[in-house]
Amino acid sequence: MQLKIMLVVALALLCSATVSNASGAWKVEHKNAIVLAMFGTTVEPALEGLLTIRVLMEEKYPETPVRIAFTSNIIRRKWHKRADDPEYLKAHPEIPEDVLRVKTVLATIADLQDQGYDTIVLQPTHIAMGGEYLDLGTYVDGLMRMGTVKKAKYKPFHKVVLGRPALGTYGIDHHYMEDITVAAEALAADAALAKKEGAALVYMGHGNEHFPSGGSYLELADRMGELYPDVVTVIGNVEGFPGLDEVKDTLKLHGVKKIVLKPCMVVAGDHALNDMASDEEDSWKTLLSAEGYEVLPVTEGLGKNKKFAEIYVNHAGDAATGAGIVLK
Repeated sequence: MQLKIMLVVALALLCSATVSNASGAWKVEHKNAIVLAMFGTTVEPALEGLLTIRVLMEEKYPETPVRIAFTSNIIRRKWHKRADDPEYLKAHPEIPEDVLRVKTVLATIADLQDQGYDTIVLQPTHIAMGGEYLDLGTYVDGLMRMGTVKKAKYKPFHKVVLGRPALGTYGIDHHYMEDITVAAEALAADAALAKKEGAALVYMGHGNEHFPSGGSYLELADRMGELYPDVVTVIGNVEGFPGLDEVKDTLKLHGVKKIVLKPCMVVAGDHALNDMASDEEDSWKTLLSAEGYEVLPVTEGLGKNKKFAEIYVNHAGDAATGAGIVLK
């Protein structure tokens, strides 16, 4: 008889709990996460430039998970192939698991959503606004359009916001000229090196053939000229304007004899090692040397520069604040 009473009470409590949830007592808990959207690299030493940004982001927001995603299909496939190669893993124990198994931006966000995170700050590690940055904007728009025929609280995502590239973007909330000034100030050590060497400072950027991002590089070079008047700073791109021809014209105009050559990229990957600093006949080092310049290549990405890496951390914070997201 006592056992029957206990069973009846237990069933009553279960039914009560079910009704409570069904009546709307269940509440949504919004959870925040950060995704760093990176083009990626397959050059092991160059990874430091990317991982430095993640470390700084984690230090700034220790209670918020920070995930990395690579946008390059080719680079992701190479890492996945390496992840399945026992000999490679044995030779490179320093490579993090989330690099070996790195995913796309959307897959990374989907994993977070599956783990209960519905508020995402998507921070790119691009230098300037171009095609890839605009693609990320369409991702954000698409994710925020996802709804439900039920109540709004059942939407897959509460908020998804996009941070600015290093040199800023259009808009009235954050003036791009201020972003360019911050970037120029972060490059003080490069200007000091060039001054010490009695050389001009030449950066190789990636650039873009389809979007007018070249103006940002020209303004960055101009701002550095204002901040470091003793050093001639010139920026050219692998793709689009300004290119190497424009770099040569500027160097001739200033009567430059010696050059410190650095990548204006987050990582010193394939472009820096081959297109910029190699002895191949079409590298910038070779072509500039053929013009009579003494060229000192520095194969170090901007991501290794802590002050430059902090730009991305700050831009993620700005994006969160603008959307009313509190990162901790």
